[in-house]
Amino acid sequence: MSTTVERRPRLTRRAGPQLAATGDGTTQQAAPMPVPTPPKPRRRWGLVAAAVLVVALGALGNVWLLQSSTDAVQVVAARTAIERGQVLTAEQLMSVSVSADPAVRTVPAGDMSSLVGQRAAVDVAAGTLLTEASTTVENVPGEGFSLVGVALSPAMLPGEPLVAGDRVRVVATLGPQQDAATATDPVALDAVVVSSQAGLDSVGQGQTILTVQVPDADAPGLAAMAATGRVAVVLDSRDR
Repeated sequence: MSTTVERRPRLTRRAGPQLAATGDGTTQQAAPMPVPTPPKPRRRWGLVAAAVLVVALGALGNVWLLQSSTDAVQVVAARTAIERGQVLTAEQLMSVSVSADPAVRTVPAGDMSSLVGQRAAVDVAAGTLLTEASTTVENVPGEGFSLVGVALSPAMLPGEPLVAGDRVRVVATLGPQQDAATATDPVALDAVVVSSQAGLDSVGQGQTILTVQVPDADAPGLAAMAATGRVAVVLDSRDR
């Protein structure tokens, strides 16, 4: 025979008010403990001002970028250096995007093909924007002038490379049987360099083919001098 033991639920003691003993043996309720007040957060006005400044600068930057992109236009620039007098080719030109400036009379990119075949009126450095004054349709040689080609060895040229527009003198040098002591003043003709091209002579030696512009009256004499192979070139001026 089994017996069942009934367990009574455990009573929990509620925390009542704390009592404090007095001097006469009686008790009274103690005063509640004060709850500390949390500190109020301080606003950092410096950080707020800095955040506002950053937002303002960002907005101004976006406005500037938008305005710059809308004002940009496509214009023609020099891909490579172009010497004065050279005939322009498509390979020497390129299109670039720049901000429009009414003070600079650039050439629109759509007109690039019209520049091909014209001659450079001035020396143009690589990356420079072309203007209406950068090229000319004037034919070379002009009226009353002729072009003459002169083949020269490196020893008969100045150490400084010649470029289009250089003012030079083509001087007849002495022949193998001539004596410098008895020779008269050498013949010298004024000319303007149109182009310079490197090449090889009949025996494979390096030479420069210099094309120069001279007055019509001097062209036959210069051609005869160049045919002898006994000429030298003197650089006089690079004033354009």
